[in-house]
Amino acid sequence: MAFPEAINLPFNGEIIRSRFTQKRPGELETAGAGYWVLLQGDALLLAEGGLYRGELPASLATLDGALLFGEWDGEPVRLLTVPGDQLPPEPLGVVSSSELPDDLLTLFGLARQILYWERMSRHCSRCGSSMERVKTTWGKRCVGCGHEHYPHIHPCVIVLIRRGGEFLLARKPEWIQGRYSLVAGFVDFGESLEECVDREVLEETGLKVTNIRYVGSQNWPFPSQIMAGFVADYASGEIFLDGDELEDARWFSPGDMPDSLPPSRSIARWIIDRFALGNVCAASPLPEAPAPQRDAGGKNN
Repeated sequence: MAFPEAINLPFNGEIIRSRFTQKRPGELETAGAGYWVLLQGDALLLAEGGLYRGELPASLATLDGALLFGEWDGEPVRLLTVPGDQLPPEPLGVVSSSELPDDLLTLFGLARQILYWERMSRHCSRCGSSMERVKTTWGKRCVGCGHEHYPHIHPCVIVLIRRGGEFLLARKPEWIQGRYSLVAGFVDFGESLEECVDREVLEETGLKVTNIRYVGSQNWPFPSQIMAGFVADYASGEIFLDGDELEDARWFSPGDMPDSLPPSRSIARWIIDRFALGNVCAASPLPEAPAPQRDAGGKNN
């Protein structure tokens, strides 16, 4: 490939492939305590900067819902939710997701995505009955109507539009002051990823694009998206905002940038750095926005 692979971004499995092996419920039979992904809101409880290993402290051992979901460094690893108002016992400390190294951030994201599915699949969306696990899968089967449900991963596109030496960046009204990113949106019924790029750009900015090229993807567990990244060329039109999604959109250049860009570990920033700025950003780092939190619209990139 002529460009760096986005697969090496956090939240993608390649980041932790040498340390983590995912196991579906029932695939791994072990009595060992192993490691713990202790989720507390948008943070992990860590012991000396790493995952806690061993039997849980007494104050956590009474919590329900521990789920074995794989092996970390060859030992079982479980996820467990810790209430936000519970103080971490020694030797654990709270570490925000924005401060985690890439490998633990990726494991955190996977655990959050699994937990979201577990919460959303307690009842059947067809008849409302309770659900039971489909053996050795993440799927659930309705005990009432028998319908089977599997994890819902929502595809989204995110695109950099280039016009000569300029590129389009946009902002949503709820973002911090001065932050701009790329146009993004969910794939709709009956359209390809490229068709989604064309539609989203036209709907949100009034612009037509051409030469749409896929450049990479990133799993985005906020709560359960897959972001497909594209670069496209400006074809025609003037910027016209729909008034619903975006507060502003404008053409920028490497010498004229907004005050804040997306976090460096997002595919939005990865695309901007490589396909808009080249090596400019490496020589003169730009301010970053805080790490994104949950966004049901899938557009925090």
